[in-house]
Amino acid sequence: MITARKGHKLLLMLIVVVLLIGCRKKHHLPTTLMHEQYPRKMIKVGFVTVGSESDWRLANTESVVSTFTEEKGFELILIDGQQKYENQIKALRNLIQQQVDYIILSPIIETGWESILQEVKGAGVTVILSGGKVKVSNEDYYIAWVGANYEKEGELIVAWLIDHLKRIKWNSDKINVVEMRGTVGSSEEVGRTKGIGKKLAEYMSINLLDIESANFVQLRAQEVMTKFLRKYPEIDVVITQNDNMAFGAIDAIHAAGKNPGEDILVISIDGVRAALEKIAAGEMNASMESTPLHGPIIEKIIRDMRDGKDIIKNQYTQGIIIDAENVEKRMLQDPY
Repeated sequence: MITARKGHKLLLMLIVVVLLIGCRKKHHLPTTLMHEQYPRKMIKVGFVTVGSESDWRLANTESVVSTFTEEKGFELILIDGQQKYENQIKALRNLIQQQVDYIILSPIIETGWESILQEVKGAGVTVILSGGKVKVSNEDYYIAWVGANYEKEGELIVAWLIDHLKRIKWNSDKINVVEMRGTVGSSEEVGRTKGIGKKLAEYMSINLLDIESANFVQLRAQEVMTKFLRKYPEIDVVITQNDNMAFGAIDAIHAAGKNPGEDILVISIDGVRAALEKIAAGEMNASMESTPLHGPIIEKIIRDMRDGKDIIKNQYTQGIIIDAENVEKRMLQDPY
């Protein structure tokens, strides 16, 4: 039997429970209403590219664009540097004004970044480098760099050439080589020039006839190769520091009435889809893969930073040499 006193206590407890339940319900708003009142803060990312001078660069840009989407909580601002250092400097200042949280920078050359990166750091913006490196007094101006070991790439493609010449039983005492460099002063050009030169110097049979920059651009490479062919009638090998320059060289070799891949061996670096197709067709002999797919790696860097995790400063990508032996298998994997 419940007494009046106990009844008052029970009623009081029921009132308290109802009030607590009511309060709890007020905090469980419908999802759509919650998003309207408390919108998710987008992570604002600026991406300063070199331009669109090559297939590799286009694939690199696409990798970043397809990674940093609104669905993942990112607002991406893409600025094309149009292969000009001055444009990239202006782009960085523009992104500071837009108050981005992060900047992905693909520097066209290694030098000349000290002052502007100091400005960016002073504005509280975090910089991640993609592809090219920078020479600065304080490496804290950027949080991380993503790219390949360019010097090693140069060494590996020359080592492949020597092994290939042994396999086909090259019957000449001398191997006449011409080389095309990328944009002078870029990390890719600096590293690959050093690696190729160092490895070529190991072989007395290698005769490096000439070396010239074609700025990673196909049309310019065609012009350079045309000049080489007129100047040196006995070219055995052309080494280019990216695939698009190899495509330009192939066009010039065809125009000269010779067969690329046979009369003149063509080897390069990048491993883009079009290069694989030319290797399969016999017009190119090999390409050192240098993946442009930096987007997911950079996204992980940003998310790790936001989670307070330690960040590896230099994050190297890995690649393989693609030639006639493995090109069909690599094409089925649809690299980029």
